[in-house]
Amino acid sequence: MVYNWINIIQDYLLPPTCILCGSPGYNSRDICHLCYTQLTRNTLCCSRCAEILESPTTAPVLCGRCLSRQPAFDRTYAPFIHQGAIRHLIGALKFGADYKNARLLGLLLAEHLTNLFQADLHFPEGCRPGKPDLILPVPLHKSRYRQRGFNQAIEISRTVAKELQIPLDLTSCRRRRDTPHQTQLPAKKRRQNLKNAFSIIKPIHARHIAILDDVMTTGSTAHELACILKKAGASRVDVWVCARA
Repeated sequence: MVYNWINIIQDYLLPPTCILCGSPGYNSRDICHLCYTQLTRNTLCCSRCAEILESPTTAPVLCGRCLSRQPAFDRTYAPFIHQGAIRHLIGALKFGADYKNARLLGLLLAEHLTNLFQADLHFPEGCRPGKPDLILPVPLHKSRYRQRGFNQAIEISRTVAKELQIPLDLTSCRRRRDTPHQTQLPAKKRRQNLKNAFSIIKPIHARHIAILDDVMTTGSTAHELACILKKAGASRVDVWVCARA
């Protein structure tokens, strides 16, 4: 009740405004209802890596990449496709330091996850992935962090962790190599680029971990990070991203 009153007072004093078009915000968020409904959802995708599929399917299926080379992570949650408004929100955060976008992206991701967790309750007891024990944002190398001044994955994860009431781990893993930008690299080069890029620097006792990032393109980063987390003792590693490219 107290939390609701805080939100009501905050909305009255600082009413939410749509980041995308400037209209009044919807549901206490900085996005209007029209822009919210026009976000491109990733509803037809691989059940393992969330790669966008072209053919309709009524049952969970794996994409060709996951069939030929199984990733180390177990499931990917990616509510949106990396285009249009979502691409703008992520790009403005990542390269323009628009921190307000991180909160909105975090709220949208948390909403999607909440709906899925509730849906999972209808599955048999042994098939429910459930909430993870902790959230681990993909680390930036210290030189990249100094250059950018922040880690967009951490900024998004702060809101997600608060909304879902899941602990946030910012200290157990580090990026030990400043890998070149992945954008223009093919899938094979991405995997080579990320080999041994991460390391565990303190024990992680969680059995179920969620890796959080802004965008997934090929899944190479998530795969490499999931590998070391499972070697460190995790039994399940999911990937949470705002969008799938």
